[in-house]
Amino acid sequence: MPKLSTGFVRASGYANKIRKVLFALTRGKLNPEEVIRASAQLNQYLFDKFQEMGIKKEDVVRISIEFNIKDGTIEWNYDTLKIEVYKKEEEEKLAEAMKEVEESEKALEIAIEELSKLSEKLRELSDEIAQTVERLKREHTSLKLEFEK
Repeated sequence: MPKLSTGFVRASGYANKIRKVLFALTRGKLNPEEVIRASAQLNQYLFDKFQEMGIKKEDVVRISIEFNIKDGTIEWNYDTLKIEVYKKEEEEKLAEAMKEVEESEKALEIAIEELSKLSEKLRELSDEIAQTVERLKREHTSLKLEFEK
């Protein structure tokens, strides 16, 4: 069973794409008037489906459907119809979400860098404190030793 597949196309241009793909698939097999009739039939069916699905002309669609050629005519197998829809609003929302993620990642990197610097300062202070404690212990021990003499 042959299959028509449009690839990605703006919803506003699906009718032309259907006709062109169908002509390419049936070249030399069918009368051109039959291709025009069958593509018009499918396009009307799709127009109604697009209305039901709320597809706008700026949305992107990918359509596939199987068909038979019988006695020089095309018969659509509507049970195999697949319409993939990519809404323009969803693309914009996705782009906005990705921008937010990138901004969050950048902010996280800055925070990590600041924390690393603070961690280094704390290590330096900790070393200073440890040295001071050791010095005080030595001084205290040496005082003790001097006192015991």
